[in-house]
Amino acid sequence: MLTDKAIKAAAGGEKPYKIADSQGLYLYISTSGHKSWRLKYRLNGKEQLMTFGNYPDLSLRAARDKRDTARKILREGRDPRHAEKRAKLVRSDDSAMTLEIVARRWYAVNHTKWKPVHADDVIRSLERDIFPDLGEMPMDEIDKPTLLAALRQIENRGAVETARRVKQRIAKIYRFANAEGANLVNPGDDINDALKPLPPAKRHPALVKIDEIRAMLFDIDRAGASPVTRLAGRFLALTAQRPGMVRNMKWSEVMGITWDHDNAAEKTWVVPSDKIKQELQLRVDESFQHPVPLSRQAVETLCTVRRLTGCGTYVFPGVRSSHQPMSENAIGYLYNREGYQGRHVPHGWRSSFSTIMNEQVEREAGQDIRLHGDRMVIDLMLAHTPRGMSSAELRYNRAAYMPRRRELTQIWADKIMEGALPADQIISTPRRKPRS
Repeated sequence: MLTDKAIKAAAGGEKPYKIADSQGLYLYISTSGHKSWRLKYRLNGKEQLMTFGNYPDLSLRAARDKRDTARKILREGRDPRHAEKRAKLVRSDDSAMTLEIVARRWYAVNHTKWKPVHADDVIRSLERDIFPDLGEMPMDEIDKPTLLAALRQIENRGAVETARRVKQRIAKIYRFANAEGANLVNPGDDINDALKPLPPAKRHPALVKIDEIRAMLFDIDRAGASPVTRLAGRFLALTAQRPGMVRNMKWSEVMGITWDHDNAAEKTWVVPSDKIKQELQLRVDESFQHPVPLSRQAVETLCTVRRLTGCGTYVFPGVRSSHQPMSENAIGYLYNREGYQGRHVPHGWRSSFSTIMNEQVEREAGQDIRLHGDRMVIDLMLAHTPRGMSSAELRYNRAAYMPRRRELTQIWADKIMEGALPADQIISTPRRKPRS
């Protein structure tokens, strides 16, 4: 058997040579005197060779430990070379399993799927609330009481919703680590009952009476704002889509309009799948196009605003640049200036549409059983998941029921636009001073 003294005395010669230790382990000496540890073994009747490392970086004792580990793997019928490669690939060292290291790997894999503002919120919440206390801890040492202690610090500053969002993110990080083969107990599972209850959800203020909506549109049409902003507010009311989707709408997304007011063809705004994914913060495999049928009044609005913005990319561009979308606050500020603060917000059109149209269904459904399906159609029009519809069915049915969707769109437009200014008069109507 080898000794440290014999190893140090070994020098290079005219040819490479080896000095045996025991059980297949030997020291290989090159002509230059370089020394490396190697193991010779047989597997399935064939001779194999495995290199452990160089001497003196790897001592005699360490080399024997590696040999013993390799021979144990051999007795199990496995190849020790494969086990060594696997250990390198999966980074099985403990230092790679601290919470912060794994969390940043999880973030790097997922952040491109999210809206930038959401991605920024995710990493900032971890850096602010989790990494200072738990970031350097190995993930297998973080149990439920430890995680709860960190979450309660967030709750104690009044950020109850943030605490629950951070808990969800920690749970996802553990699932990510386990998907990599970590086999960890997830401390984020089944702890909701130990957290403070969420405060009641705040509803978006919305007008739900037709006469009030008509009065509001009357005020907005004549408001002290640019025609583009007023027309954007009208289009938002007519389509009842999310304000961010309207604000970022491009001319290339409008289908079937020849811009001559010919309403023979079916006019549709097709919201691309990537915009829907970002707006709803969906995973890539759940993204879908969202077709929005356009009423006669919505087409008139688009034809009018095209005279102002048709040379650019965006239907409703910002004031400072035609190559940037309208400010996310422009329509909301317009409503506030006209006296609707606390009464109606841009997102409120979705509640207005859903409430009024569902009430109509409730009144009329008893007379025509076919109308019972309108509740599902209304949800589809709002890019919601109808109750009772699976996620798989939802992906295939997004563009379904278009004839009825067009009918409901026109019914809604006729209800709210009764007595409204023609869209082209919004351009020529003098702006009224904002209400005091």
